[in-house]
Amino acid sequence: MAFLWNSVLPACLHVAYSRPIMNELIAIFAGVGLAAACGFRVFVPLFIASLAANTGLEAFGDVNFQEMLGADFEWLGSTPITIALGVATALEVGSYYIPWLDNALDSIATPAAVVAGTFISGAMLPEFMGDDAFKWIVATIMGGGTAGIVQGASVITRGASTATTGGIGNPAVSTAELGGSVLTAGLAVMIPMVAAILVVVMLFYFIRTIFRFFVRRAERKRAASEPPSRTSPPMVD
Repeated sequence: MAFLWNSVLPACLHVAYSRPIMNELIAIFAGVGLAAACGFRVFVPLFIASLAANTGLEAFGDVNFQEMLGADFEWLGSTPITIALGVATALEVGSYYIPWLDNALDSIATPAAVVAGTFISGAMLPEFMGDDAFKWIVATIMGGGTAGIVQGASVITRGASTATTGGIGNPAVSTAELGGSVLTAGLAVMIPMVAAILVVVMLFYFIRTIFRFFVRRAERKRAASEPPSRTSPPMVD
């Protein structure tokens, strides 16, 4: 009896209390991963999340994805929403392969990615955070900020491709973005912890890319504003 009281019972209580906490962490990791995927494509991660909820997919650790969404967002896993998001995903993916239209879409996709990232990360936040302003402020910073950084790096990459290849290389950029979105969103719903690690690596690289872009643009503007140096004519004896 002493062994049961001192060893087995504390271990069982630890599992009982740590299991909900682990589930909440997994949900947060999934939300961050899906938000990052929204930076590549707005509707792809929303469709994957809806499909995972609709089919009752269980993430690593036997955590049901629909349960991670909570009661307030059960509608995201409904069949009509899944079909609608599937159609929107197909249209979005196809549009990025139309020359010059992809650059025009970036002006719309940037704010849309921030909104989508905020929404999906907010939907995955634990219920104990409530549904008030604090929850959505956290979601905006965590999810919207992540999606915005990823989208910003994508815009810079696409602009560089347009400037250097005249748009010929843009389909390759679009394919890479689509692959990044599918991979990140897929990991987010199946192995959220791996998705969270991937997001940290991506954010480090993308923030560095954005920082270098603005530094180089500032240097070009500074060089253009400086008057050309005048050299004195050579002395003639």
